[in-house]
Amino acid sequence: MIEIKSSRQLLTEEQFVESLKRIGERKYHDKHPFHTRMHEGSLSKEEMQRWIANRYYYQKCLPVKDSLVMSKLPERSDRIKWRERIVDHDGRAEDDGGILAWLNFAEAAGIDQSQLLDGKLFLPGVVFAVDAYVNYCRNSEWWLAVASSLTEIFAPTLVSYRIEVIERHYPWIDRQGLTYFRNRLHQAPRDSQHGLALVLKAADTYEKQHLALKAVEFKCDVLWSMLDAIDRAEDG
Repeated sequence: MIEIKSSRQLLTEEQFVESLKRIGERKYHDKHPFHTRMHEGSLSKEEMQRWIANRYYYQKCLPVKDSLVMSKLPERSDRIKWRERIVDHDGRAEDDGGILAWLNFAEAAGIDQSQLLDGKLFLPGVVFAVDAYVNYCRNSEWWLAVASSLTEIFAPTLVSYRIEVIERHYPWIDRQGLTYFRNRLHQAPRDSQHGLALVLKAADTYEKQHLALKAVEFKCDVLWSMLDAIDRAEDG
């Protein structure tokens, strides 16, 4: 375990962001072998469908996680901004939002929505990892819960590439089902900028900055563990 010395000088914003980027370069889930094979176009239809189905568990838990975080934010103005994350996923009505968009993506990939809604396709390892993330946000101080969301800084590049990969390598997926990813291209940068501003303000000591970076690493581990479970599962 790395010892944190109280004499360490506070990182500048530039240094903190650079530390975040180094975590992404080492640990973000786009480096996982499953994603590598996805990007190469070598996943089978069954593997791709398994990823889509299990990622849905993560998607549907995001507004729950964000509701927990929002309830802890001390400033009204920040709660108003954070609320947009919940709206993005849950929607403003039953026929709106990112969760529905992911269900439409699944349908475009040949997955019956009823199979996702009944939860029978979720792998135990994925459920365990996602629940660990939700519980982390439930039990941690608000600024650490916010810090764990900063993987969104890495997301736009991956999402943009993912759209290209799916269109090029997986033509059996209807392109009309890619709305979720297109929406995230502008949602993720907005969210990450707000989250980063909150963390930079709250993490006012080197020790807190270190803990915030560890929260980002934890989130990377969650995403990596999900792919481990998906990659190791057997078809059929």
